[in-house]
Amino acid sequence: MKGKVALITGSAKGLGKMTALSLADQGCHIALNYVHSRTEAEALRAQITAKGVRCIAIQADISKVEDIASLVGQVEDKLGSIDILVNNAGPFVRERRLFADYAEDEVQMLVQGNLLGPMLLDQRVLPEMRRKQWGRIIHFGFSHAGEARSWPHRAVYAAAKVGLVSFTKTLAVEEAPYGITVNMVCPGDIRGANKEKTIDEMAGITDEETPRGRPGSGEDIARVITYLCLDHSDFITGNIMDVSGGLDPIRPTIQREDT
Repeated sequence: MKGKVALITGSAKGLGKMTALSLADQGCHIALNYVHSRTEAEALRAQITAKGVRCIAIQADISKVEDIASLVGQVEDKLGSIDILVNNAGPFVRERRLFADYAEDEVQMLVQGNLLGPMLLDQRVLPEMRRKQWGRIIHFGFSHAGEARSWPHRAVYAAAKVGLVSFTKTLAVEEAPYGITVNMVCPGDIRGANKEKTIDEMAGITDEETPRGRPGSGEDIARVITYLCLDHSDFITGNIMDVSGGLDPIRPTIQREDT
């Protein structure tokens, strides 16, 4: 992957940050993306540049169509055409809420950010990937997204990601003849500071909810993405990969809320 250009959305912090560091260690030039976390993005840019690769940080909101065009244009101007696209960013409403209680603008924001945004980003990078006969596209889902199960209190987010599952599989088939792979990585319940920790840092810590017995880390996700981006991983495409330690976080039943 040395010399490849990788764009990771939502990469100032968390899983996106760990992915950016991992790809930089493989010799990729990195385009970071953030919306509000400018300070963190600039600090990460300096850290990655110290590894001997080029790195830029660009502010853009992938839930806005105009920002998508600007983001890709700036990366191409400053680093060259995009070889690896990691669609990490995606809005999420943490408050548990029934679908009936969502505002219309929230529904539109969640679908735009988690489904339409990645689709439009993919469309922007495909022509150059096709020209080079090489490309890697990674989408983010959630554990068991490939089963299209119910997820109470997460109806809109889940619907957008499950739509992205079908798109992942379809795009993988369409682009395979051009040397482009498309896969989805589905993180388990990796929380807070653990998103920026290594596997070694999780060793010896007990998590009774996860069958594996330890909490997940950002490295667990980043190492899978890095593997999928290797040259010799070209036979792996159209896959929906759970990286969850065996945990099933979805509770398919709820209690009635009387008003």
